[in-house]
Amino acid sequence: MAGTKEIKRRIKSVKNTKKITKAMELVAASKMKRAVSSTLASRLYAEYSWEVLNSIAKNTEKITDPLFIEREVKNILLILITSNRGLCGAYNAQVTKKVLSLLKNKNKDVNIDLVTIGKKGDTLMRRINKNIIASFFSLPDNVSLRDIIPISELAINEFNLGRYDKVLVAYTDFISALSQKPNIKQVIPISRTSFKDLIDTLGDDFKDKEAKEEKVTDYLFEGDQKNLIKSLAEKITRMQIYQMILESNASEQSSRMVAMKNASEAAGEMIDDLTLVFNKARQGNITREISEISAGMASVS
Repeated sequence: MAGTKEIKRRIKSVKNTKKITKAMELVAASKMKRAVSSTLASRLYAEYSWEVLNSIAKNTEKITDPLFIEREVKNILLILITSNRGLCGAYNAQVTKKVLSLLKNKNKDVNIDLVTIGKKGDTLMRRINKNIIASFFSLPDNVSLRDIIPISELAINEFNLGRYDKVLVAYTDFISALSQKPNIKQVIPISRTSFKDLIDTLGDDFKDKEAKEEKVTDYLFEGDQKNLIKSLAEKITRMQIYQMILESNASEQSSRMVAMKNASEAAGEMIDDLTLVFNKARQGNITREISEISAGMASVS
């Protein structure tokens, strides 16, 4: 059994660790509250605007804007959203596992390049020698639509230039503080069919098995239809990427808060166990000292 001094040192060390994890839990909880508020405030708009854009793509004839044109898929640009910091549970592992599954199951004649948002995903993808064309590490916690303009413009321009035939985003959907779901979504081209029908190039695991029948809607455009659709497509595509980053931020802070809470609770349990061991060791020392005193007195008498 370890000596009492060593046990006291270990108890002190664990208590210091608990103070750190508790402080990180409180910081993550504060950040999570802001992130969740921002995510929920824009979620409905992002969903409905995307539905409208997909409906326009399905029900409007002769759309010539490049963002609506589907091509034979040979090159895919994948935007991977992870965190810059660790200590957030399985948040990064879940979304990177989804991406690795996609890379493994894709057809051999399809090339996938990456744009990474966050250092954790960037480090992993460089480790497996994936081609990363751009990395973004400096997005603020309270990200705004203005902050993601470089990312959206990169994706739109690369697609318009014909360098890529699809643009996908790997991110984490925020469901609750205890539940986050990794997801891969197609943002370009704006498909005339459900985006989750990611064709056979992405494998059966990425097909939508719950596709719903779409209603036919007639749209009446006032003014220049071509410019209106182009502007609408770019703005809503940018909004989609922005919403995915918000969802990922909320998921990251939620996962970090839960991870730090679990760490604090585990530290408390460890302190209790070490305190019990310390008390047993101290009691053993006291018993031994009493025995030695009694033996000494007996020998004198």
